[in-house]
Amino acid sequence: MSRPVDRAVQEQDPRFAYFLDVDGTLLPIAESPDVVAPSGAACALLVSLSAASDGALALVSGRPLHELDVMFAPHRFPVAAQHGAEIRNPGGRITWWEGHLSALQAVGAKMRRLADMDGRLRLEDKGLAISLHYRRAPHLGESLTSTMLEMLAPYRSLRLQPGKCVLEVCPAELGKGQAVEAFMRQAPFAGRRPVYIGDDLTDESGFEAVNAMGGISIKVGPEPSVATLRLADPAAVLHWLAARLPGGAPDGA
Repeated sequence: MSRPVDRAVQEQDPRFAYFLDVDGTLLPIAESPDVVAPSGAACALLVSLSAASDGALALVSGRPLHELDVMFAPHRFPVAAQHGAEIRNPGGRITWWEGHLSALQAVGAKMRRLADMDGRLRLEDKGLAISLHYRRAPHLGESLTSTMLEMLAPYRSLRLQPGKCVLEVCPAELGKGQAVEAFMRQAPFAGRRPVYIGDDLTDESGFEAVNAMGGISIKVGPEPSVATLRLADPAAVLHWLAARLPGGAPDGA
C-alpha cells in the first residue's frame, strides 16, 4: 500500500534523476489535450530542477514530441514521447521506433471507422501511436476495450494501452518503463536514484522499472498502483518538486 509522499520523502537528494509524466501529473487532465499548457512558473521550476540535477530530468509522455516542445517552449528537455516510440536523448538526438508502422496504419483505418460511428469518440493519430478518446462517453470503456482487443489480435507488433478514458495503440515492445531504463544507462541519469511521478495506467511500467532500481515511485491520485508513494494532484506535484530545489522554489512557483 502506498503512503502519502509528504510523510515518506523529506530529503533533498542532489543525486535524484527525475522522470515526469505530463498530463494529470504536471498538468490537470482536460477533456481535450490541446486546451492545457504549463504555466510560466511550472516551466521555470522544471528548468531550475533540471539545472540542479545536472540535466537528469526527462518528460515521459504519451504525447508526440513536437506537442511537448510547443507546450514547454522555448525549453527543451530529454523526452520519451508516444510511450517511448519517440525519444530525444540528453544530447538532443531524436530516434523513432518504426517497425510497427504498417500494422498501425491498418489498425488506424479500422479505428477511424469506429470513431466515425459515434460523435462522442475522438481519434488522435500521433504518428507512432493512435489514441481513441471516450471521455464524453465513459460508460463505453468496457465495450470499446473488448472491440479494440479483437481488432488488435492479428497484430503482434502492437499492444493496447488503456488510460483515463482513452485506449492507445502502441508498439508492443515499448513502454514508459523501457524508456526509463534506457535513460538510466546514459549520462547524466546513470548512477542516480530515479524518481518517477505519474498518474495513469500508462505510468505503471515506469513505476515498476523505478521500483526495481530502488528508486522512488509516486502515484498522483487515488487509483490502485504499484507506486510506493502518493501525491494528490498536479499542484501537489509541483510543490513537491519545488521542495527538491536547493534554497526552495524559483520566483513565482
